Amino acid sequence: MRVALDTNILAYAEGINDSARCIHARKIIERLSEIETMIPAQVLGELFRVLARKAGREVGAARQAVLSWADSFLVVDSTWDSFVMAFDLVETQSMSFWDALIFSVAVKNRCRILLSEDMKTGLTWCGTTIVNPFAAPEDPLLKLAMENGSL
Repeated sequence: MRVALDTNILAYAEGINDSARCIHARKIIERLSEIETMIPAQVLGELFRVLARKAGREVGAARQAVLSWADSFLVVDSTWDSFVMAFDLVETQSMSFWDALIFSVAVKNRCRILLSEDMKTGLTWCGTTIVNPFAAPEDPLLKLAMENGSL
């Protein structure tokens, strides 16, 4: 099952903010399939900004962290089609443009779920569902994705 990761999941995995969520994010990512997990390029740009500005990491260290994520998972680019879909999501779902772009890239790459803490949990668009990995009870799609990744 294809899974896309949002910025907040990677930021937690990098140790930013709530320690319980940091541990949980790392455990989830470890159980996902490296082949089926994708990161929208937009997410890596946002992660760099979070690490360098909010977390106060040196720019070189933030760069290394982002490149490490890019080495670990497939990075998928935004296309014009994903921009057009993002415009539609902003209009019909009242999403922020950048969240809509991340979601549309996940959709265009046939991800079954997008893991995000701050988008509309449960929203399904063109077969892709936004799942909050920190919500209880654990979403069945996330559970399935982690089971498939740990085989």
